[in-house]
Amino acid sequence: MLRLEKVSVDIAGAPVLRGVDLVVPPGARVALIGRNGAGKTTTLRTLMGLLPARGGISIDGQPCTDAPAHRRAALGIGYAPEERRLFGSFTVLENLRLPAEVLKLPEAELKRRLEMVFGLLPELREFGPRKAAGLSGGQGKMVALGRALMVGTRAVLLDEPFQGLAPALALRYAEALGRLRALLPDVALLITESSPDLLRGLVEQTFVIERGEIQPAAA
Repeated sequence: MLRLEKVSVDIAGAPVLRGVDLVVPPGARVALIGRNGAGKTTTLRTLMGLLPARGGISIDGQPCTDAPAHRRAALGIGYAPEERRLFGSFTVLENLRLPAEVLKLPEAELKRRLEMVFGLLPELREFGPRKAAGLSGGQGKMVALGRALMVGTRAVLLDEPFQGLAPALALRYAEALGRLRALLPDVALLITESSPDLLRGLVEQTFVIERGEIQPAAA
């Protein structure tokens, strides 16, 4: 379970999150909807430990407000940022392996997770030897999802995953998220988007963020 309690974040002296309360239970599929600049990305980056915050953040009851990002990854949180953040000079396979290697997972467990990722995203096996710099933006988003799944054993944070995807690739991405539910039912998903229509059928609960404050979406 991911929990934020009265979390506030300032960036360059300006308040971006204002007393945010949010709970994402195990296995939940949760959407965070908001306009550009509303605080969606900041919420995910704060959960991942990439921004300093005031208030309480916990993962499965373990307080981690001050824990660095690598510690949160070790607790089972995967993150796929909107801009992908792949290492262009690395191959796709190297990008996928990297977070698990940083966490010093045993090779057998690393390979098991790779096979799980390839089962969900078969095209990544084919992309494996290619340099990440040669991928299209949409292909890069698929790799970023796979990389997040390599460590996201409790929860995966997806920042505007459908932004800029061609319709065919968006459909494959959505299908992968559907297969994820069947394969890993206890892994929670927290997905941000600007439009709720893009997540129809993929989430069970929707929150709206506006000017750094979160509330349930109107029924």
